[in-house]
Amino acid sequence: MGADLPDEANESPDGNADRRDEQGGGRRAARPGNTEAETRARQDCYDDLRTTVPAQEPTTARRISAEEQATAKKWGREAEEFRWMWTEYKRRWPPEERAEVKRPDDEPGSWRGEGNRTLKPEANGRVEAACDQIADREREKISPAMRAIESQDPDRHLIGFKHRLKERDRIKDKVCRGIKNFGRTPEQAVSRVPDAIRYTFEYREARYTQGVWADIGRLKDEGFQPHSLWNAWSKDQYKGINSQWIEPETGQRFEVQFHTRISFEAKQLTHPAYERLRTRQPDKFEQMVLEALQKKVSAEVPVPPGALEIPDHRRGVR
Repeated sequence: MGADLPDEANESPDGNADRRDEQGGGRRAARPGNTEAETRARQDCYDDLRTTVPAQEPTTARRISAEEQATAKKWGREAEEFRWMWTEYKRRWPPEERAEVKRPDDEPGSWRGEGNRTLKPEANGRVEAACDQIADREREKISPAMRAIESQDPDRHLIGFKHRLKERDRIKDKVCRGIKNFGRTPEQAVSRVPDAIRYTFEYREARYTQGVWADIGRLKDEGFQPHSLWNAWSKDQYKGINSQWIEPETGQRFEVQFHTRISFEAKQLTHPAYERLRTRQPDKFEQMVLEALQKKVSAEVPVPPGALEIPDHRRGVR
């Protein structure tokens, strides 16, 4: 989504390489807690949140269901209005035809992206090798653990699993900027892409906060080291929580997002506006319109109870 994220996402806690995309510690390390949690051992608080699953009384369950249905109905109307607004936006600013990126004089084995970002054959080959390595780590270590975590709670699930590997052109685009702006090697630049591997958990609103805390604990139990957590529920152009984790044996970084159904749909709805802001240089008026569209959608996303109390966290920062 647009203006809420710096473009060099791998340098920021939100990890917005792709948007709306770091945490420290080790196995069973203490997790960030709220004010009440700080009055006792954080580990005790985590254990309570993870193991205590209050049984809903039938009447309470019915009330929650009715509220969720009403919320979903209202959201449906708002989403339809946004789709109409986006159609009107495209009439005012028609999509530009994408020019052919590759040039006849490009060296064989080189890579060229938008904005004339290029990788020479040797650098491109090193990036390809690094991407192959990332895919191996995802397949052999990270995804099996994420599926195991998913199996521990049937009340929520991983969504968009087939998109867990970032497209290589997007990785290379960021690698080019890492090499140019920070003097990194191709391998260093690839390792700094925070969402080369990414996952999303989707929860019911009523169970969101408890579910996020529980899954943070489960990620730690699997041995993953938290690098950062960015809570965007109070932001005006994006709603949700993005976190980054490290697989300790390989040092591979990956992203885990925590969403409700509506916040995830809002992210998907506003992604075209985010992409326009990310890839184009819109004039001031168009930028204002794109940001207003994102704010319009995000304003309609219900904030789950307790979600605002989940604190941001960045590795090495207390």
